[in-house]
Order: sequence, then C-alpha cells, then structure tokens
Amino acid sequence: MSAPPKLSSTAPASGASVRVPRVHAIARAWSELGETVAPLSNGAGRPLARTVKLILEPLVIRPVQNPHLAAASLTEDAARELTARITAAGADLAAAGEWFGVLKRARRALGITEGNPQERYFQRCFELARTEGRPTPGAPASEAIANETVQEIAQADGESVLARMRELLVDEEASAALGERLLSAWSQRTAGSETAIDSARVGAVLDACGARDATRDFAALLAERAGTSAAADLTGPGAARLLGLTEHETLAPPRLGATASKRELPLPFDRSIYERLFAALSGGVPADIGLDVEVIVTEEIARSAAAWELEAEHSRVVMVLGAEASHSLAPAELLRPTNAHRLLRDRWDREAYVRRVRRLPAGATGVPENIESDIRTVRQGYLRRLWVRLHGRELRGQVTDAAELWDTLDGILRSVIMDQRHRLKTALGRDLEGAA
Repeated sequence: MSAPPKLSSTAPASGASVRVPRVHAIARAWSELGETVAPLSNGAGRPLARTVKLILEPLVIRPVQNPHLAAASLTEDAARELTARITAAGADLAAAGEWFGVLKRARRALGITEGNPQERYFQRCFELARTEGRPTPGAPASEAIANETVQEIAQADGESVLARMRELLVDEEASAALGERLLSAWSQRTAGSETAIDSARVGAVLDACGARDATRDFAALLAERAGTSAAADLTGPGAARLLGLTEHETLAPPRLGATASKRELPLPFDRSIYERLFAALSGGVPADIGLDVEVIVTEEIARSAAAWELEAEHSRVVMVLGAEASHSLAPAELLRPTNAHRLLRDRWDREAYVRRVRRLPAGATGVPENIESDIRTVRQGYLRRLWVRLHGRELRGQVTDAAELWDTLDGILRSVIMDQRHRLKTALGRDLEGAA
C-alpha cells in the first residue's frame, strides 16, 4: 500500500489551529489496517468510494451521531478519534471483506447478474462480520449463509421484478399491445377541470401545518377534488416546466422504455414507463405489490395519463399544497401568511450556503455552478422530489393524509438540504485534498 499521508502537511498560521483534511485522516487510518482489508480497497490501497459511502460513513464513523467528525477538515483531536474508530473496527472490516468474496461466489453460482455487487452487498457483509464473525470459505455453514443472503437481497432490491419487466417490454407482441394501451389512455386523458380551488381552504390547511389538526379542511379538499382541478393548469404551455416536472413546453405521452440509469433519469414527466418504475422499485420491491409485471406496467400506464400523473387524489392534493407552500423558497416571492410558508422559509434561510448564494451575484459565490443553480431554482427541485416521493408511496399503497402532510412537506426540504450539504462537502473535500 502507498505511504499514508501526514496528518498535517503545513504549519498553521499564528494563532490558528491545525486542520486535517478528512479524506487524509480516513486514508491514514485505512493504511494502518494493511492487506486485511484489500477486498474493500482500491489499487492505491485506499478505501473504495463505496466502502466509504456504505460502510465507513454510516456504520463506523457515524457522522450524524458524531458531528465533530463530519466536517471536510478536522481538528487534530477529531482526526485522531476518527482514526481510532476505524482502527477499532479493523477486525470487522477484514471479516466484511472476506464475506464479500463469499457472497460474490454465491452470486455467480446463482446466476445473478443485475446490479453492482458492492452496492448490493457491502453493508450486509459488515453486518455478517458483526453477527457471524469471519466466514470459512467452502464450509457448508458459510456457503448456506451466503446463498440465503444473496437470494434475499435479490428479492428485496427488485432485481427479479425489474428483469422480468424488461423482458416484457422488449417482447415485440407484448410491447405493441402495451403501446396501444398507452396511446388509448392518453387519448382519453382528462388532466383536470376548470373548477376553481378554494384558496382559503388551501391556506387553512397550510396554516395548520406544525400547529394543529387540519383533517377537516384536508378532507374537504379531497371531496372537492382540488388536486384534479388544479392539474388543468399543467396543460398550459410551459406550466409543468415552470414547476420543474418536465423540460418540454407541453405534456406528451411517455415512451414505454426498457432501460434506465439512476444517474441519468429525466425529469418526472419526461420519464418512460420503465424509468418511473425503475426509480421507485430499484431500491426494493414491497412484498404486497404483486409479481405480475404486466399488471404493474398497465397500472403505471394509467397513472401516467392521470392528473399530475398520479393515481390517487390525496397525492394530487399534496402536490397542490406543496406547490403553494414552496413559493416561500423563492427569494423574489413575498412570504405568504401561513405557518407552512414561514416554517419552510425559516429552515431554508438558516443555511449559510443559501444566504451566501442569495447575497452574491452568480459565479462569485464560491459554490460549484451546478449546486448554485440548484439553490437558485430550489422550488423546482423541491417539487420534483415531492412528486417522486408521492409516486413511490402510491406504488407501495401508502396514503399521505392530513396527519402526515407537514412531515412530508418539511421532510422534502430537509432531504433537499442534506443532499446539497453532501455535495458541497464532497466538493470542498476535493479542494482540500488538491491543496494539501
């Protein structure tokens, strides 16, 4: 393995404390474990990116419980503590690497090819290391555990369902029939009505968020089909694009599709039928969704032609409420008077990086351009993430009611912020590593 980096490469300025790039502290701790963790290491002897993401961060360092270990640069004391935590987990990490080899052999024997083995197995390998100790390659007990684990993960992560779905969608006869069903559903599409929405009732529900029960007003919006009525506005030129749900001026039927990539998923309304299902099911298939992939695809075709491209009225109502509440995230907007507006604005304004981007002109903030753009257009990102959350809940048969409304609206913003913080920390970490 390559020589570990020094904990500090430069002397601090007078009166300043020494700071250690976090990536260097992790690399130094890892190098001390030697060849025992080779299966979890890259060619340079450092932990693989997935080792850091899936094992070290959530299971060893635990930055949520240890926020002093979460910064891109650490104090010397924090760097020593981080090193100690990784060193103390050395035996478990070595065993996890051995389990990874056993699980990969079981995967090959079972003929499973879908998905990245590191993504699928790293965390389970660490769990097996903690509960079973080191495996014995070739021993019946270890092989049985590996076979059972690989089969369980394959069932849980949706490999089999998505693979059969792809087979259906590439079959010429089946895809032709499904294509006709898709065009028929869109030809009969009723995206909404011109019925006026009771804005006072919408305001009452949002004002109750985080404060009091809004069951009665929420139920009234459902009864009035406010979500369906509001979808009429999405049919206007550029309306859905303004909300960040599509890149196109007008809505059009999706493709059936048969491929998808998590890194290159289009905006929600631009996704193929397969991409919509892939995004929702690749992380795990609920036990009660059923195994008839033709039924799943057919239901998704119907959903794509419905108002807001969502099946349930409660989901559509939540989209209306989210669209209204998220106005508070746009800096040029006057703050609406409801509690939801105030609470979302307060959470967003508490972020120092947000205040910096708002205060300085574009390109002068020191924030990477893609993240800066996401901050300035956060409302669109918020609504995209809300749609994805509601779509996934529908596939799992979950209802978002009045009791869960505020947790959902607030949780989406927390998710947006955590994602941006992580991207900023990653970018800052790269800068520190390059400067050291």
